[in-house]
Amino acid sequence: MLSKTTIKLIRSLDSRKGRRKEGLFIAEGPKLVHELIDEFECVRLIATEAWQTYKTEIVSDEELQRVSLLQSPQQVLALFRIPQDELPPVQIVKEQLCIALDGVQDPGNLGTIVRLADWFGVEHIFCSIGTADIWNPKAVQATMGALARVRVHYLDLATYLRQLPIEVPVYGTSLKGKNLWTSSLSASGIIVMGNEGNGVSAEVDALCRERLLIPNYPLGRQTTDSLNVAMATGIVLAEFRRRAHHLTY
Repeated sequence: MLSKTTIKLIRSLDSRKGRRKEGLFIAEGPKLVHELIDEFECVRLIATEAWQTYKTEIVSDEELQRVSLLQSPQQVLALFRIPQDELPPVQIVKEQLCIALDGVQDPGNLGTIVRLADWFGVEHIFCSIGTADIWNPKAVQATMGALARVRVHYLDLATYLRQLPIEVPVYGTSLKGKNLWTSSLSASGIIVMGNEGNGVSAEVDALCRERLLIPNYPLGRQTTDSLNVAMATGIVLAEFRRRAHHLTY
């Protein structure tokens, strides 16, 4: 049986303040826990009898329901240690394609972007301080385990971009940008995606060396004002990788 202290601890991790205090985050569900358990330090592993792949604390379905942050608990809940954030060397953005997120607010969007990054082979995401917390349970769930392979870093984004060597491409997404399909794209550098409502901030936009637009179809047709930021990230990454594939093969 779970103690009141354990229940209080788990529930506290639903808030950013609680996660910072305890240095822990929650992952729920067999697939997600299986993906993360070899990459992060597991502090507690709580599961029903239906799931005993690892050494676990066995609880009843009712107990798991009490502490789960999901509407429908998924057999297992794990508490993992939040790792220390260590920025990779600048050489990474010279050699690899990376993403920067400027004020993305929705944890679901953030988690989906991490999942997209994993699919398209992007290993590092640089987030402004105002971006949602990747350790938010909703964000963790949305990554579907991609956190095991994608590192998310928080920093003063404008300061970081200013410090990059001039030869590093910095692409900003903008409604005033050049057509993505016809623009010259590099196999490395940083792609900046902006806030859901306001796009890339003026300070960060001024540091972008190229600006890209996903054109609607057909050109000139009246459409919705913008795309969801996660959807837009997927489209942009697909085009960057399509170009790289074409050049390689």
